[in-house]
Amino acid sequence: MKRLSCPRCGHYLTFNEKDYPPDRVLVFVCPVCQKQFKVKLGSPTEAQQPVLGKLVVLENAFHERQELPLMMGENVIGRYVKGTSANRPIMTSDPSIDTTHCIVTVKRNKKGKLQFILRDAPSLTGTFYQGDILRDQDRIFLDNEAVINIGGTTMIVNIIEH
Repeated sequence: MKRLSCPRCGHYLTFNEKDYPPDRVLVFVCPVCQKQFKVKLGSPTEAQQPVLGKLVVLENAFHERQELPLMMGENVIGRYVKGTSANRPIMTSDPSIDTTHCIVTVKRNKKGKLQFILRDAPSLTGTFYQGDILRDQDRIFLDNEAVINIGGTTMIVNIIEH
């Protein structure tokens, strides 16, 4: 059983994720506030990987608040469309977000410490870190609570200590 909360009122809903195929988008309606929201199921191999951090996507005119898990390897962030190659898609109608906009790579350095590295995919409208636009060759080491902007969307990095 999987438990999730309504992005508007926080009411918890449960469902059995085993009843649905992987990489499926499910639509729920909150019984308390009637808010309709979508959830994308991950692939089975992803479910076995630990979540090392997350990107908190702040609510705006294009979408509700979302949390994108960050796992070891390349986390490709972009706007969700059917068949997207982004493995961390944002459910949004923001046209200024590319389907593959930026990438957060999670890896361990030689001392075993986790590193979160941001780069532009490259995108048409750019990726901004702390208000500065990234060039194609830029690689930024992310700290907890760093602010990333893509299109009209703001995301905050939340690193889980391991």
